[in-house]
Amino acid sequence: MVTGALPGVVTDAATTLTTAWTVPALVGLAAAALVAGLLWRSRGRATVWVANTAELRHVPALRWWRLRYHALRVALVLAVGAATFAAAVLVARPVVVEERTRELANRDIVLCLDVSGSMVEYDAAVVATFERLVDEFEGERVALSLFDSTSRTVFPLTDDYDLVREQLREARRVLEREGDADDVEAFFRGTEGLEGQASLIGDGLATCALLFDQFDTERSRSVVLATDNEPWGSPVYTLEGAAALTAERGGVVHGLYPDRDDATGPSGPRARMRLAVEGTGGVFAQASDPSAVPAILAQVQAAELVAMDADPERLVVDDSDPWVVLLYVAGLAALVLAWRVRA
Repeated sequence: MVTGALPGVVTDAATTLTTAWTVPALVGLAAAALVAGLLWRSRGRATVWVANTAELRHVPALRWWRLRYHALRVALVLAVGAATFAAAVLVARPVVVEERTRELANRDIVLCLDVSGSMVEYDAAVVATFERLVDEFEGERVALSLFDSTSRTVFPLTDDYDLVREQLREARRVLEREGDADDVEAFFRGTEGLEGQASLIGDGLATCALLFDQFDTERSRSVVLATDNEPWGSPVYTLEGAAALTAERGGVVHGLYPDRDDATGPSGPRARMRLAVEGTGGVFAQASDPSAVPAILAQVQAAELVAMDADPERLVVDDSDPWVVLLYVAGLAALVLAWRVRA
């Protein structure tokens, strides 16, 4: 049974009893018990007539007492009846059944991080920003991929935001040097598969582009690439080739570049990365700029959104609270009234 609310539009809602047959059964049983009790009490009881008491019926005090006595008895019967009915409904387990239809966004975002030594500080800030912004997502699928000489997919495209938050929190903790040695080793495992090579940006971006799927549906596909564009070794893909591959797969590359004084010039790493990123229609920004990631995500979310209806979800929620209150109030009232009738 689901007890929490689900995002979406309620298309149908109805209150029902899980075992409805128990209500008439228990109410009938209680009525039979009451009748049997009354018959048992009256069995063998003889009527005693008292002479010269007819005038007592006209005494105001006695008339008021009789009226109050009968009113208390009627109220007692009603209270017992209400408590019995509430108990019967609770045994039948009332629930509210809702049909909810969710509308999911059609955006895919791959966070693609160069985890070579020169980029770890910037990666931590990017991941921390992403971790804060996940709460604003609704249906977007997110993936995280790391690369140095080889790549490791931390998690593929998913809209399981609990998983996303957990993995981003762990990534930030390690990148900020808060994890123990085992956590750090596990986090970077698989990213240094080629000896003597590092920061193969083109291969890392190509791996991120290959995470895109569902090409039979119209989706917005974006890669947020954080790197200094300084490869050390012989990649299979150049940055330009990987950017072209991303564009061929319907994706846009957004680049985050660190602050570097030695990266200027028309043919430097910064300029080449900017040309490759903007050639796909993406945004190029400073990795140290705290507003860079929100600005990139704002542009991603500004892309044309096609709402996709997910399969309807059936939500079943207990609806016993009002019946518990009725049982409590009616039961307490029955006890007080029984005491007053007996008095």
